[in-house]
Amino acid sequence: MPLSEILYRILIQGGSYMTILRGLNATVYISVLSMIFGTLLGALVCMLRMSPVKILSIPARVYIVILRGSPVLMLLMLMYYGIFARSPLDANTIAVITFSLNVAAHVAELLRASVMATDKGQVEAARTLGFSAWQAFRLITLPQVIRIAKPVYQSTVVNLIQWTSVVGYVSITDLTRVINNIASRTMQPMVTIIIGMLIYLALAYIVNGLFALSDYFQHRKESLA
Repeated sequence: MPLSEILYRILIQGGSYMTILRGLNATVYISVLSMIFGTLLGALVCMLRMSPVKILSIPARVYIVILRGSPVLMLLMLMYYGIFARSPLDANTIAVITFSLNVAAHVAELLRASVMATDKGQVEAARTLGFSAWQAFRLITLPQVIRIAKPVYQSTVVNLIQWTSVVGYVSITDLTRVINNIASRTMQPMVTIIIGMLIYLALAYIVNGLFALSDYFQHRKESLA
């Protein structure tokens, strides 16, 4: 069978491209919301983890250890078939909650390592000049944390998009599930899976491009300052 006919059957016939777009939309929706909520929760967990009060730091440490060490698929199935089995929440919402919790554990540890790697001497110098603790953090520590954490955070975003490929196990029609269904229908698994991989690769390059664009504007702002 000619490649053009194979691509037509995979991408066009029966409105397959619309099904792929809906699956892609589900993947992006879950990824974006999970990254936003996971980052916010991760910042909070990081604050608790670095607290000198043990009643706050110990639970945060346990949370990070458990969530980072648990397979995300197992966590998703636990949430969907166990904890939220009788709740009115839909599968997409449960997936967002699950991935947010998982991302938060990784972000919390990333932020903690970044804070530990900052130059404490600059903060001490700022405090002696009359800066408040908040001013020193916002003007001295935070920019360093962002610069240190950004490369690993970028990888976390890409990894999250890949992790979402398991949501089909809880009845969500995401990109991976759509690709699998089309492969079964057309009996062309190799070409269909390659197309799916290329779409995921494109998403990764879009993320990398957004971070590169952010770096460009940051460097341009610093050069004009």
